[in-house]
This record gives sequence, structure tokens and C-alpha cells, in this order.
Amino acid sequence: MGPEAAETVGIKALGWLAANDDLRSVFLGATGAQLEDLRASASDPIFLASVLDFLMMDDAWVIAFCDDAGLKYETPMRARQAMPGAEQVHWT
Repeated sequence: MGPEAAETVGIKALGWLAANDDLRSVFLGATGAQLEDLRASASDPIFLASVLDFLMMDDAWVIAFCDDAGLKYETPMRARQAMPGAEQVHWT
């Protein structure tokens, strides 16, 4: 998956998250972001990557998002891998 397709998935995830009142509150509380940051940061690949990171913390969230968006369950992970900060760290 290329960066543009990954950002599209991130934007879809952001929209899904913003529409979910309970989960949106959890995201805002966990990240310290404000409601207005969601719109302002929708074009920032790093912010979108953080949305995907948050989403992938719970399999139920991934399933609900993918079912709603008509995506395969592995799509958020593949999108995240194509975004900034996804480089693997090798400690050895």
C-alpha cells in the first residue's frame, strides 16, 4: 500500500472515530488532543498514523471500523506500515 492510499485509510479511520462519541472521548483523553484538532490535523500523516495506532489497540475497534468502512481487517495495519514512524527498530 502506498502513502496516499494509507492516508485515505487514516482519514476514514479519523472520520469513524470522530463519529463514535464514546471512543472519540477516549482518544482525546489518551492523546491530549482537542476536538478542533481532529479537523485541523486531518491532512497530517503523523496524526493519521496516531489515529491508526489508537484504533489498533483493540481488535473490536478494528473489526467495527473495517466492517463499517467495508475494508479487510488487515487494512489498518497495512496502512499504518506505509505511514511515517512505522520503521521497525532493531535492538540487536
